[in-house]
Amino acid sequence: MSERIACPLCAADGGTLVWRGGRLRLIRADEAGFPAFYRVVWNAHAAEFSDLSAAERVHCMEAVTAVERALREHLAPTKVNLAALGNMVPHLHWHVIARFTWDSHFPAPVWAAAQQPGPAGEEDALRARLPAAEAAMVVALQGLGG
Repeated sequence: MSERIACPLCAADGGTLVWRGGRLRLIRADEAGFPAFYRVVWNAHAAEFSDLSAAERVHCMEAVTAVERALREHLAPTKVNLAALGNMVPHLHWHVIARFTWDSHFPAPVWAAAQQPGPAGEEDALRARLPAAEAAMVVALQGLGG
């Protein structure tokens, strides 16, 4: 079986699709306890950032920046975490995660053990603001030209 066929990000969107362009897509990761967890996923299979051309790398980071800006503007997080690990899924994707002092893992990474209980009321209020943030992300990503 080829690597591309076995790759879950080649086979499916990888979460709730927010926007798809010619080169990349934005998905909401639907991770429990982290309602504002997004991934910018390169559409073509590439394992490493350095697999992209210089122009593609610029485009990818402009997309990551656009998502971060929308999160900051609409959700006012304590911090936005950016990560590109690829250890579990070796397909180029950037995690863009709005973090808050009230989230269950703060200040540790989302992949670490929980530090405190996460209040459901805060998560529900945040979820209510996601449509406006996502609309801003879509406008910004469309402005990048695919």
